[in-house]
Amino acid sequence: MEEKPKLKCGIEIHQRLDTNKLFCRCPSILSEGEKPDCQMLRKLRASESEMGELDRAARLEQERQLDFKYDIFKKNCCAMETDEEPPLPIDKEALHLVLGICQQLHMRVVDQIHVMRKIVVDGSNTSGFQRTALVATNGFLETSKGKVGIDSVAIEEESAGILENMADGAKNYRLDRLGIPLIEIATSPDILDGEHCKETAEKIGMILRATGKAARGLGTIRQDVNISIPGGARVEIKGVQDLKLIPQIVDIEVGRQSKLLELLEKRKGNGNRWDQPHVEDLTELFGRTECGMINRGLLSGKRVLGIRLRSHKGALGTEIQPGKRYGTELSDYAKTAGVKGIIHSDEDLSKYKISPEEAQAVMDALNAKESDAFVLVVSEEGMGRMALARVSDRAALKEIPGQTRRVEPDGTTSFMRPLPGRARMYPETDIHSIDINAEILKEALAGAGEGLEAKSDKLRQLLNPEMARRMLKSRNLKLFEKLVAMGVEPMLAAATLEDTLVALRREGVELKKLDSTMEELFKEYLTGSFVKAAIPEIIKKMEKGAGIQEILTENELERITGEELKELIIRNNKDLGLIMRNYRLRVDANEVRELIQTV
Repeated sequence: MEEKPKLKCGIEIHQRLDTNKLFCRCPSILSEGEKPDCQMLRKLRASESEMGELDRAARLEQERQLDFKYDIFKKNCCAMETDEEPPLPIDKEALHLVLGICQQLHMRVVDQIHVMRKIVVDGSNTSGFQRTALVATNGFLETSKGKVGIDSVAIEEESAGILENMADGAKNYRLDRLGIPLIEIATSPDILDGEHCKETAEKIGMILRATGKAARGLGTIRQDVNISIPGGARVEIKGVQDLKLIPQIVDIEVGRQSKLLELLEKRKGNGNRWDQPHVEDLTELFGRTECGMINRGLLSGKRVLGIRLRSHKGALGTEIQPGKRYGTELSDYAKTAGVKGIIHSDEDLSKYKISPEEAQAVMDALNAKESDAFVLVVSEEGMGRMALARVSDRAALKEIPGQTRRVEPDGTTSFMRPLPGRARMYPETDIHSIDINAEILKEALAGAGEGLEAKSDKLRQLLNPEMARRMLKSRNLKLFEKLVAMGVEPMLAAATLEDTLVALRREGVELKKLDSTMEELFKEYLTGSFVKAAIPEIIKKMEKGAGIQEILTENELERITGEELKELIIRNNKDLGLIMRNYRLRVDANEVRELIQTV
C-alpha cells in the first residue's frame, strides 16, 4: 500500500456571537428577503502598512478595479457600517463571552487588548479593512488522539454578505451582516488526519454552543482548514460548512499537493525551462473558425490571445483533484483577472470545434516545440493580457505556492488569492486599548455558561445517551433548552428538533422562523389541544402560514380525550390496534390504554 505523505493540519473556527454588533449598538439580526431601505456605491483601494508595504492579496484584489454596491437596512445598520463615523468601544457582552471561552480552552489571556485593522479590499468591508483583536494564546483542547494546541483566539467583526456579481462587473453586498461579532479560534498544526480534523472542529463547536450565545443558522459558523505536506506549502481552504466533508477535503488537498510535486519533478527532468511571457494576438488565425465560443467573442469585439508554456505538454491535462486537472488550476488564476476561463493544448480541442490545423497554427505562431503547451483566452485585450500573465507566473513557479482556496460542494477546491502577508495588519487608531484584570476574567468565565462537561452531564440526565450526544452537537441546543424550560418533555423536544424536522426537510418543508414556530407549536401542545403524533402534520401546515387553531379545525386534528375518548373506545370494542389505526393523530396511546382498563 502506498504510504500517505506526512500531514501538517490546523483549523480556524469562525463563529458568530448572539450579541449586539461589535463596534456599534445595532442588533445582530439579518434582513433576509427584505428590500433595502437605501443603497450606496463605492470603490476601494489597498493601503500600505506602517512599513510602507502593500499586501500581495490586497494588491491582487485592487488590480481588478471593481465597483461595489451595498444594500443598507435601517433596523440593523448605522453610519458605522457605511464607514461614515468612528467605531464605538468594543461590545462588552461579546468581549466577555470570548474571554470566558478562552478560559475554558485553558488559554493565556493577554494583559491588554489592541484592536487592529486587517486590510480587505474585496468589497466585503466598506472601509477596506476588518477590525480584529487578539484576545488569548497558548491553550489546548483534549481530543481522542491527544491534545490539540489552540494557538490563538481573536474577536473580530463579520464581513458584509455578498449577494451577487452584477453584469457590469460590480459586486453587490448587504450591510446587515457587517459588524456582527465573530470569535476566531485557531489551532496549532497538531491535527493528525482528516477524521481528527473533523473531531476537533466538532468539539470546538460544542464548546461554543454550550455557552448559549453562539448564533444559529446557515453560515453562522465557518471552518478554514490549513494543510501542508513535506515539500508542499501551507494552503488555507476557506468556507468549510459541512463537517462531514472535512476528511474528504483533507485527503483531496494532500493528493493535490502530491500531484503538483510530481509535476515539478518531471519539469526538472526537462530542464525546468521557462521564458518571460510573450502574449501573442492570435485573432487572425481564427478568422474562419467553427468554434462558436471564439466566434461569439470576436463578434463582440474581443481578441484571441495566447502564450507558450515551455515543457508543459501533458502537464496541463494531469488530474490533480477529482475531475480537475492542472489546467483547471491555471484557469482559476486567469479568472482572477476577470476572464471566464482558458483553452489549453492538453484539452480535447475538438469539443470547442478548434481544428488540428488551427491548433498547429497557434503552435507555429508561438514558436512552440513538441514538448511545449499553449494557453488561449478570448477576452478584451487588457484583461486577457493580465489573465495570461497570471497563468504564466503560476506555471513558472518552481515550488508549490501558499494560497487561499475556496471549497466546492464536492470537496475539491479552487484558487482564490495568495496567502496574505505581514503587511496586511496595522493598528486601529480610533479605539482605545482594553486592560484585562482578574476581576474581568472572573466575571467573563461566569457569563460564558457552565462549560461543555457540565452541559453534557445535564443532557445525559434529560435524554438517553444517544440523543444526549446528538443534542450536544446540535445547532438547535439553545432552542431545545428553551423548549424544556417551557415544560416540554425533553425527549419530545429533542426528537422533534433532530428527527422530525430533518424528515420534513427531506420532503421540502423548511421553517424560515424556526424558533418562533417551535415555541408557538409547543405552547399550544402544552394546553393539551393535540397529541404528539399530529406534530409533523401541524408543522407542514404552519410552514405555509396557517395558524394552529385553524390547522386543528380544518384538518380534524383536535385531541380526543375524556368522555369523548371513552365513547370512542366502547364503539371500537376496546380494540387498541383498531383505535390507533383510525385515530392515531387524535388520541394519546397511553391514555387509551389506561381508559380501556376502566370502561
